[in-house]
Parts: sequence; structure tokens; C-alpha cells
Amino acid sequence: MKSVILPQYNRNVLRAILSLKVEQIEKKIPTRDEVVIKVHAAPINPSDIAFIQGGYNVVKTLPAVPGFEGSGTIVEVGSGLVHLMGKKVSFFAQSDSPGSWAEFITVNKNDLIVLKDDMDLDQAACLAINPFTAFGLFSIAIERECATAIVNAAGGQVPAFIRKLAAEHGVEVINVARNPETLKQLKHEGHKYVLDETDEKFSETLNNLAHQLEATVAFDAVGGPHSGVLFNAMPQDSELVVYGGLSNKPMTDLSVMDIIFKDKLISGFNLTPWMRELEEAEFEEISMLLQEKFISGEWKTQIQSTIPLEEVVSGLKSYLGNMSKGKVLLKP
Repeated sequence: MKSVILPQYNRNVLRAILSLKVEQIEKKIPTRDEVVIKVHAAPINPSDIAFIQGGYNVVKTLPAVPGFEGSGTIVEVGSGLVHLMGKKVSFFAQSDSPGSWAEFITVNKNDLIVLKDDMDLDQAACLAINPFTAFGLFSIAIERECATAIVNAAGGQVPAFIRKLAAEHGVEVINVARNPETLKQLKHEGHKYVLDETDEKFSETLNNLAHQLEATVAFDAVGGPHSGVLFNAMPQDSELVVYGGLSNKPMTDLSVMDIIFKDKLISGFNLTPWMRELEEAEFEEISMLLQEKFISGEWKTQIQSTIPLEEVVSGLKSYLGNMSKGKVLLKP
């Protein structure tokens, strides 16, 4: 099968991207509980960028095929999964085996989402990570009964889905971004609270607004010094939930006194164990709910371009240049 190959990890993101090649490798034969999927499309995600740099928590034997999610049709099944033959699926896979940037992928049955007939396969390629991440994150806001949530990197897909969920539950959202086009777009869309983190009065403005609106949950995709700004701005009994590290920097400037005397928490959100903890029926219910949102058009993943595997290098460069513009889909 034709596949994108990463020969080695490289902390320098440009060198890591330029090292990628398209080669032919053998398909993995499915075991009893695995299926082979003919890949329709696979997106480029921030986690994929971190992976090719060797900075993600998933490490594969090299040379490796990147790609953690996608969509397609099951074309081969293990002996225990005959009933899945021919099904359209979305999938999420982080095992030490070839990833989704290929013509085919072999995955375990537990990493499959069987799709409804009306689910668009391009949208389904981006179903397994961002929508489920947003749902899992927002469940924290629901559990805390917070009045307002803060999201940074607000032009991204996860914040967009969080805003949808917040609107359903009557929760306000404070949107934080730095890209001028993103800030303009968020305001154009009519979002009430949009803050420019490059503004010299950003920390003060965020602090005042967080206390005024009782923003007791913040979802942090950035890390670095920005985490400290978010954490310190929130009122007592708040929680900073970190689910990404776009800054590639350690979290700093956190108020120790707030942790000790204001009962403020810092937690991490990892999608894979969150999904694993769900009962099968609960996972199925969430899957159906999210698919209906896409089928109805209520939710939509923004896709900026669709490219063949052979253009993976230019596609990655384009995505890095403007992640807020939407996903880049690889189509074998």
C-alpha cells in the first residue's frame, strides 16, 4: 500500500516535514479483532505535528506511518468481525502500527465508529478526535455547573465545537486568540467576548471579565506562559484544563498562592483514556449524538484543502501557516 513514511523524529518541525516520503509498504494482516480499512481521507492535526517531531506521548517504531484518525470503508475483517465487512467507519488509532496517512489501515474493533448512512466521509475523517475532545472537555464544565468557560486558540475546531455545546447549555464563552484574522472572524460571527492576547491590557481585561462572568473553567490548548495568565485570571474554585501544547513551552507563571488558598486546580485531558472509560452503550450514544449534529449541518469541521498523499509536505506547510483556516485532508 502507498503510505507516507517518517524515517526519524526531528524536533525541528521543518526538517521533520521535509523528511517525509511516500513509499510502498506491506499491508498489516488483521487479527481476529481487527479490520482493514480502505482510507477515504485522513486529516492533519496538531497531534500529528507533535508526533513527527517526537514530542507526542505516542512513540512508534521507526520508520513509521503518521496519522491518528480518518474515515473509510472496511474491506477486510478478522474472523470475529464478519458483520463489519463493507461498513463505512471513522477510526482513531495510536497503536505501534502504520497510521492513517496511507491507502489502507488496520485497526482494532475498539477504535472504530460505525457511521450512519448519511454521514459525510470527509466530515467523518475528522470525527474521532476533535468532536469527542470537545464533548469530553465540556462535560467538565457541565459537572462544575460553570456559568462561563474560557477557551484559547479560539479559532481552532475544538473551541468551535465547545462554543456550540456552550450555547446549548446556556454557558457563556470567553474567546482568546492572537491572530488578527481569527479575532476579526470571531467578532464577525457575533461572539460576545473576544480577547486579543497580544493586547497590553489582556491580563487585566481577562481577570476582570473572568471574575465578572464567573469563569470557573478554562480549556487550554496552548500551554507555556499563557497557562499562567489564564490560571491566575480565574476566580476561586476554578479549574484550568490543559488539552494541548501548541506553544511547545513549559507551563509557567502559575500563582502558587491561588493553588493553596483559592482551591484552584490544574488538570490534563487525554482523549484516549477518557474514551476507554466510557461504557459501550454510552460511547455509542455519544457517537450517534455527534453524528446527528454533523448530518443536520449544525456542526461542521472547517476543511481548507484536500490533497493527495504525494503533496503531504506542502500540505503540512500550508496547515502550519494557518491552522485556524481549517483542516487539511490527505486522500490516498
